[in-house]
Amino acid sequence: MDKIVKLESVVQFNAKRGQETLHPLVSVLDQSKSIPIEANRYVSELYVIFLKDVKCEEMKYGRSHYDYQEESLIFIAPGQVFGFELSDKILVQPSGWALVFHPDFIRGTALGRHIKDYTFFSYDVNEALHISNREREVVLECFKKIKFELENGIDKHSKTLIISNIELFLNYCVRFFDRQFITRENLNKDALIRFERLLDGYFQSNNPQKLGLPSVKYFAEQLHLSANYFGDLVKKETGKSAQEYILSQVIDIAKEKVFDHSKSIQEIAYEMGFKYPQHFTRLFKQKVGQSPNEYRLLN
Repeated sequence: MDKIVKLESVVQFNAKRGQETLHPLVSVLDQSKSIPIEANRYVSELYVIFLKDVKCEEMKYGRSHYDYQEESLIFIAPGQVFGFELSDKILVQPSGWALVFHPDFIRGTALGRHIKDYTFFSYDVNEALHISNREREVVLECFKKIKFELENGIDKHSKTLIISNIELFLNYCVRFFDRQFITRENLNKDALIRFERLLDGYFQSNNPQKLGLPSVKYFAEQLHLSANYFGDLVKKETGKSAQEYILSQVIDIAKEKVFDHSKSIQEIAYEMGFKYPQHFTRLFKQKVGQSPNEYRLLN
């Protein structure tokens, strides 16, 4: 396996592509003007957003391949690995557009405080945002406004305007992802049905005793989805967070088990994966309004 290269700065990103750096912490590149780059894999210390407009099946994100069949937006956050994994070192011609910014650029700003709310930065490869031609125009308008600010000299207003346009772009992407969830509604419902089957199967196995209470991460992995994408999918389909949905199912199962008088409440708690029976009692009372013993006696 080839060495993974650290992508540490905007200057480094631009230099590899033979493009000028107008600001050390932020850049927008029309990649048609880039020179060919060596196919490497990178661990990023930057936020990188690629607008890809060609099929590029050799590019990898983490351990998975991208396979672009249409224009796509790919979001890479600091700490993530991306790039190419080829048997021979070759030169690759970049295409599309790229928006790159260092975390320091948004530090101390409203965007810096809530950028983690843009959960698509942690989506997996197969969860990229595929955009229409009209959506592409909106993306490019945001990119070109940032580029305009960078090309026309930095003044006291530049940072505010650039960050505002980055935030505007990200907010449009939230809308576009919502549209994508809707247009893929049947796929999402299939995933939710499989999730419910997995949840039922979890409690019919000895997983609660081995693994404890079911987690969002566990089901996301079983469905081959990232935890963030899975959480967003469940939220959009049910109106509940994935964790809330799991806990509601746990309580429904617990209600049935409580009526088995051959088992103590403590035994039921351990059987369901709770480490401490008092945690089970507390959650049950919080969700049902009665303790497990009260529910058993009064219903």
